[in-house]
Amino acid sequence: MNEASPQIEVRNLTMGYGDFVVQKELEFVIDRGDVFIIMGGSGCGKSTLLKLMIGLKQPMKGDVFYDGVPFWQSGEDEQRAAKRRFGTLFQSGALWSSMTLAENIGLALRQYTDLGESEMRDVVSYKLMLVGLAGFEDYYPNELSGGMKKRAGLARAMALDPEILFFDEPSAGLDPLTAKRLDDLILEIRDSLGTTIIVVTHELASIFAIGNNSVFLDADTKTQLATGNPADLRDNHPNHQVRDFLLRGQAEETVA
Repeated sequence: MNEASPQIEVRNLTMGYGDFVVQKELEFVIDRGDVFIIMGGSGCGKSTLLKLMIGLKQPMKGDVFYDGVPFWQSGEDEQRAAKRRFGTLFQSGALWSSMTLAENIGLALRQYTDLGESEMRDVVSYKLMLVGLAGFEDYYPNELSGGMKKRAGLARAMALDPEILFFDEPSAGLDPLTAKRLDDLILEIRDSLGTTIIVVTHELASIFAIGNNSVFLDADTKTQLATGNPADLRDNHPNHQVRDFLLRGQAEETVA
């Protein structure tokens, strides 16, 4: 596969619930190694798009292509193989409260690999070390802070060494300092492991700190208004809705 070609392509994608259309005619590409931001106001369909991209929701029309292969037109075996390339961090971290961190991270390893107990323990310890939680194997989720739960959820998402990581509002519920540390960690993972990362967020600090590519979804027109580098969209895009969204922090500071 040519490293310069897009890793992910969304083509003519329409999504919704029943007959209700959430977004239509979405078209964008994600290159290998991108930190790609799915952004827009409340109710525009950001999380719905994420679910569709990871195989949890079927589109009304169109498809998502991974290295040129259409996900939704593929059979179950091909879809299952594609999902093995994904890791997902949901808003809550989605950790099982009755399991230790080692048990949470080990779930996917038990299901999809033939590793022995000692090897699994080593992998779990390595993943926790990567997210700054070395030595926390035997802790339960309720013993962790909000930021630590997010990092533990990230370690679990990375259990199978995914090529592509999906994040749903990773900074939700975090204070600014903890959110910045999580942003720094996302960039470290991208830089050290070459992972492609897709992030759903409306947080301006995160958008500009980590995003090099993006799509802007609009709830009123029910389609994308822009795609590209967030800073370039803020400074140069002709649509005022896109600029207003990305400049809103400056406007708030001016009022204050």
